[in-house]
Amino acid sequence: MPEFSFDVVSEFEGAELTNALDQARREVSTRFDFKGTEPTIERKGDVILVEASTEDRARAAVQVLIEKAARRSLPAKLFKPSEPKTVGKGRGLVEVSLNAGISDELAKSLQKKARVVAPKVQVRIQGDQLRVTAREKDSLQAVIKALREDDSIPVPLQFTNYR
Repeated sequence: MPEFSFDVVSEFEGAELTNALDQARREVSTRFDFKGTEPTIERKGDVILVEASTEDRARAAVQVLIEKAARRSLPAKLFKPSEPKTVGKGRGLVEVSLNAGISDELAKSLQKKARVVAPKVQVRIQGDQLRVTAREKDSLQAVIKALREDDSIPVPLQFTNYR
């Protein structure tokens, strides 16, 4: 009997993130409510630094970034903004860390959740991804549905290599 499988990964498209950052920069530089606040949005590795004249404007610029990312199919779970802090000359700074990748603890938790939904599936942890296999497509689809609807999972999940 054939076996069906899919992979669970947590990653994002780098080009889409770059496009979302560019669009957010363009919007905050032209919007009236950001006039005179001199907002900046910079990416440094896995952290995005959003700075503006006040903490509130920095928080608003983060919201613009998340909206632009959503339009480019990047989930809001990808962004973990820190509390705004005041830096030199009273400017507000928000550090937004990119929240992607499946840790070992999260992989074990996802493994348990998949087995609760469909006890006959096999879930193997392969580095930072999970391979879910079963004899019936219905049980695989039930696992995908359960993981998609679970809001307690802290990272965005994608389901690839469905065979």
